[in-house]
Order: sequence, then structure tokens, then C-alpha cells
Amino acid sequence: MSRSAEDAELLSVVDAGDQVVGTKRRDDIHCQNLPHRAIHVLVFNPQGDIFLQQRGLHKQENPGLWDSSVAGHVDAGEEYDQCCVREVAEEIGLSLETAPARLFKLEASVATGMEFAWVYRLDTPGPLKLNLDEMLGGSWFSPEAIDDWIRDGAQALSDVFELIWTTYRAQDYQDPF
Repeated sequence: MSRSAEDAELLSVVDAGDQVVGTKRRDDIHCQNLPHRAIHVLVFNPQGDIFLQQRGLHKQENPGLWDSSVAGHVDAGEEYDQCCVREVAEEIGLSLETAPARLFKLEASVATGMEFAWVYRLDTPGPLKLNLDEMLGGSWFSPEAIDDWIRDGAQALSDVFELIWTTYRAQDYQDPF
């Protein structure tokens, strides 16, 4: 998707309680720092490694940085779970009938780019089919490698992924494999 097409996407504007109050173009929402919705998916393989995508250089937010396995804005008129299924198919080529398990929700803040965001976990043996129009590429990392990366300064990670990962690691999630 070209940047101008991406900028023109219609997204829901939400209030402090994450209730839809209107619709605006994505670029207007970001310029005006209006609260809106997004999803992030943490994709794990049977070995317990997490897939991270390296964001495309054309992306307005965090170009070239490592980010959640899948991330995207919830379109106007779309629900979080619908967006999750759509983004997983678009970005990593997996067709899901339903959204994977919700882990936690981030509140809209400066740290999240004013996004209310549900974070999901998807466990899959793969293979993934990366959409290189959306990202530069991706790689699998051990959770310990991500922890080390964050502890050592994490300049190559997006701020929102760092927030997601530290929140995730503070929980006691069971490995499904």
C-alpha cells in the first residue's frame, strides 16, 4: 500500500473510554494526536521463539525499527478481533477463522501513539508468508534475546513493542506448546 493510500485510510476516533465518537483519515488522526484503535499480535513458534517484523522504511511511525509480529490500525466500522484476523492474513499470510487469545489491552497514551491496543498471542508452527510491501522482513528471537536487547538499550525496537514486551513478560503466561 502506498503511503498516500495508507494516510487516507479511515479510522474510528474514540473517547477516553474507547467508545467510537467519529471517523477521520489516518493522517489527520496522527497529526491531531486523537485516540484511536490498533492491534498487536505476538507470534510464537513451538520452540518458544517470537517472530518480530522489521517495519518498512516507508512507514510513518517507527520506520525500520523492530516491532510486534503483526500490528495494525482498526479500520472505521471494524472490531478489534476482525482487525486481528485481517492483519495476520495481510502481514504474515496466515488465515485464521477467529482471533487468537487476547492477552491484555494498552490504554491510549503518548507511549502508544494515542492508540488503545489489544495485544494477542498466536502460536503457530508456521510457515509465515511475509508481506514485504508492509515490512522489510522479520526474524525469530528467543524471549531471552528480547529481554537482553531491552536491558541493553533497545534502540532498534519500537517504543510500543518495548512497552508490550515488558508488560507481557511481567505476566505469568503459560506456554501452550
